[in-house]
Amino acid sequence: MYYSQLRAFHAVATQGGFSKAAEHLHLTQPTLSDQVRKLEKDFDVLLFNRTSRSVALTDAGRHLLAITNRMFECEGEALEYLKESQDLLVGSLTLSADAPFHVLRIVRAFRNRYPGVTVNLKIGNSEDILNQLYDFDADVGVFSHVPDDARLKVLSLRDDPLVAVINRDHPWAGRGAVKFKELAGEPLVLRERGSTTRRLVEQEFARLELQMGTVMEVEGRESIREAVATGNGIGFVSKPEFGFDSRLVMIELKDCKLPMHEYMVCLENRAETRVVRAFWELAVTERD
Repeated sequence: MYYSQLRAFHAVATQGGFSKAAEHLHLTQPTLSDQVRKLEKDFDVLLFNRTSRSVALTDAGRHLLAITNRMFECEGEALEYLKESQDLLVGSLTLSADAPFHVLRIVRAFRNRYPGVTVNLKIGNSEDILNQLYDFDADVGVFSHVPDDARLKVLSLRDDPLVAVINRDHPWAGRGAVKFKELAGEPLVLRERGSTTRRLVEQEFARLELQMGTVMEVEGRESIREAVATGNGIGFVSKPEFGFDSRLVMIELKDCKLPMHEYMVCLENRAETRVVRAFWELAVTERD
C-alpha cells in the first residue's frame, strides 16, 4: 500500500535531495514531495530535516533508510532472479517418466542448452505420472496411456513393439519368436495395476480368448528383470526397454499387434511457462 511513498523516501535519502530524486524516478518534484509528506503524515513521523539549502535525515529517517536499503536490495534480487528465469539461466524442471530411456536424450540436449536449470526425473507407471501432472508434482510426463482430456497437451514421441522376456535357460531361449497364443497357461510376471504394459497384455489375452497362467505381480521394470532372471515366469517390455542383460532373452511376438505408444504430456495451462515450453520445443526436434 505504501510502496510508492517508500520508494520516494528512499530516492530522496539516497540521491541527496528532492530534485535529484525526482529526476531519478522520472517524477515531478511536487509529486515526489507529496509522497514523502504523505508517509510522514500518515505515521506522524519526521523523516527529513528540511532547510532552504539542504535536506538531512532525522534519526527516524536513518532507521527507515536501513530498512528500505534491505527492501530494495531484495526487490533487485527478485527482479534479477525473474530475468534469469526468463532466460532460463536458473530454474527447475520436474519430469516424470515410465522409463528413463524414453526421455534421457531430450534431457541431455536440454541440459546442454540450459545448464543452469535443475532437472528432476521421477520414474513411475502411467497412472502415477498422470496423477503427478494433475497434482502439479510434475511439469512434464512421458508415458504410454494418455486419456482423452482437454486439460492435457500431448506430443507423440515414438511407437515400439511389445516383446516377451524370458530366462536364458527357458526352453524357448533359442527360438527368437513365438505366437502369442503359445503364452496361454504359462507363468507370467506382470507390472502392477496402472501399468500400460500390463493393460495391453491383459487386453491381448482377452481378445484372443486365452487363459492366462499364474501371475506374479511386481512393481517397476527392474523388478520384472529380476523376477524373470530368477525363473519366475515370462515378462513383457517394449522392445527398446529390453537393453542388455546376459541372464535374459528377448522373444518377439509374431502375431501380436501391440505397439507401445509413448507420449510427452503436460497440462495445457502450464504449457506456456518458459521452462516447459523450452523443453517441449527441444522434444519436437529430438524425438525419434
